[in-house]
Amino acid sequence: MSSNALRRLAGVTAAIAASALIVAPALAQARPLRPVSVIADARMPVDTPAGHAQLPLYLSADWNVPQPAVQRAVVIVHGRLRNADTYFRTAQHARELAGVDPAGTLLVAPQFLATADVSAHHAAGDLLSWRGNAWMAGADAASGAPVSSYAVLEDIARHLADRRLFPNLKTIVFAGHSGGAQVLQRYAIVASTDALTAAGIDVRFVVASPSSYAYFDAQRPDASGAPVAFDASRCTDFDRWKYGMENRPASIAGRTPAQLEADYVKRRIVYLAGGSDDDPASVSLDKSCAAQAQGPQRVARAQGFYRYLQTRHPDGLNQTFHIVPGVGHDGARMLTSSCALATMFDTAGCAP
Repeated sequence: MSSNALRRLAGVTAAIAASALIVAPALAQARPLRPVSVIADARMPVDTPAGHAQLPLYLSADWNVPQPAVQRAVVIVHGRLRNADTYFRTAQHARELAGVDPAGTLLVAPQFLATADVSAHHAAGDLLSWRGNAWMAGADAASGAPVSSYAVLEDIARHLADRRLFPNLKTIVFAGHSGGAQVLQRYAIVASTDALTAAGIDVRFVVASPSSYAYFDAQRPDASGAPVAFDASRCTDFDRWKYGMENRPASIAGRTPAQLEADYVKRRIVYLAGGSDDDPASVSLDKSCAAQAQGPQRVARAQGFYRYLQTRHPDGLNQTFHIVPGVGHDGARMLTSSCALATMFDTAGCAP
């Protein structure tokens, strides 16, 4: 990638990092989080106007030295338990199932820690951590430096786009399940991929079973799943970020929802939902009124959001939606399903 393109991408990162986000009240933690059992051992430096920080992550190879064999990078994002180690092992298993050459595919598993994790492990003060699971809405970190989780993902993309390190990289896949899918669906709205596309790097997203989605206007699914104007008296904050476009991050506040949507629908996104992930009482399901406005459970919410996009873009989308039969809220099974493997590694077996 040219130095000018890298500077443009870095500029977007700085803009996102400087954003002041308003996090929905539903993100407040009702009870203390259980600290993670392990913090990833690798570190990615994150430099912001407000200071220096580090992000813990797992890597399948040293990404700070040239890796000319790498043609594909899979960035896998954990769920609300912040168990990046488990998701890294899932990515390794997925790569094995796909039968691709490990040397040609770099696996990256960032870890978005909670402040409770840092305290419990007596970790260094410059580690990024968030209050509860506020990272899922793109909030600024509470320790290390006030940088948003979106900016962190942008830093990962910028590092992978460095042609001095990855001269032959062709594809970056962002894949997440549950809470990780939440952050990636919103990151797909916020992200700037123009420089990556100009450098010949294909960017894809796997959004598997999130609790909610960010809509582009005030429509929500009715009882049949069809998009209709939502009665705001039922839930006054139904259209606030992370559920809609009101009070959206400052980095995208200067663009209209229509402009954001026009770019979003061009992104290559595969939405997945487990066929048995339909329990409205699921412990990990977002039950706020803003989330309930999107449907009673995850399958209904996934179907409703995709139908919403199809209705608004009848000429077609660069996106597909698939039900994974017989799977509940299971990240390992979802991210090793045939449709996930097809998106991440270009294997066969997932019909449009």
